[in-house]
Formats: sequence, structure tokens, C-alpha cells
Amino acid sequence: MTTPISQLIQKSILRALSLGLLNSLIIATPLLAAEEPSNHAGGHEASSSAKLVQHVREGTRKYINVNNATAAGYGPFLGCVAGTDHGAMGVHYVNGTLLGNLTLDPSQPQALIYEPFNGQMTLVGVEFILDSASWLAANNNTPPVLEGQVFTFVAAPNRFNIPSFFELHVWAWRDNPQGAFVDWNNHVTCEGQ
Repeated sequence: MTTPISQLIQKSILRALSLGLLNSLIIATPLLAAEEPSNHAGGHEASSSAKLVQHVREGTRKYINVNNATAAGYGPFLGCVAGTDHGAMGVHYVNGTLLGNLTLDPSQPQALIYEPFNGQMTLVGVEFILDSASWLAANNNTPPVLEGQVFTFVAAPNRFNIPSFFELHVWAWRDNPQGAFVDWNNHVTCEGQ
């Protein structure tokens, strides 16, 4: 079953493919290394945070090379996303098939996030994205939680022109001074594209 959000993103990815935009964004040069994130939180929260970050790192290590991500069905969506007053997210590579999947799996996020720099893409984090109506209907109106992290609700209308959804960013490959699960990261930029 595909959800409204997955249908819209799948259509956008297919449109990009038909226009040849996807091919121009795929970088043939493999990435050689990724940064190790640091965790500045304390106590039980740090343990839970560190555990989820580690599981995401283990599950997405194969996507350090953006070509592995595209081979697995991920494609760029909306270009590089920068904050209006600080930080950025980077380029989201979304897997349309996973958008319809309501299973939360740290190794299969719906989006991988890359920072563009000098013709290369560096994996910096992931985003879990769930259609809110589908999730709530299947989960007794309870919001999603992954290893202790509650997802953020984004209502419609929103800047993406998609139905309401739940999302959770995990900065598993780039330290975020504001926290591993905050949307905007001051250590990520779109200036190098």
C-alpha cells in the first residue's frame, strides 16, 4: 500500500528522472571517509541517543558512497535544503518504496542526507518520514517512537506541499551542536554545491 506522501515523492523522483536531473546529481567518485559524530548529552538520554545513532551508523554505512544509495533506490529530492536563519539539512535522497513502509528500522531510513561539496556527496545523516494518517490509523493514534526518540509532527499545509507527516532526523555521520535529532545542523552547509 502506498501512502499519499510516498505517492507525491515518488512522482517527484520520477519527474526528476524523466528530466535527466537525477543523472546529473549522481556522483561517480566514491566517498573515502565520513566523520565520526560526538555525543554531548548526558545520563540515560545520552545512552538512548548514542544507541540510536550507533544503530543508524551501522545500518547505513554502506551508503557512505552515494552510488550505493542510488543503486538501492534512493534519489535526490528537492535539492540542498538550507535553513532560513541557521544551519542546513543537505540533499535528501529519498527511497519512494520505503515511504510506504510503516516499519521503523534504523538500517532503512526513508531518506539519506548528503552534504554537497566540490562535486562530492558526504553522508551526514538520515531522516525517517512517515505519513501521519497511515501511521496513526495503524498504531492506535500513537505517534511514532524509535529507541526512545519521539518523532516530530509536521502538519499540512507545509513547505513541501505534502500531507501531514511525522519525521525524525538522526545526525549519525555529522555532529550537530544542537543535538543528534534536531532538524537543522550548523555543521552542514549547501555552500559547496
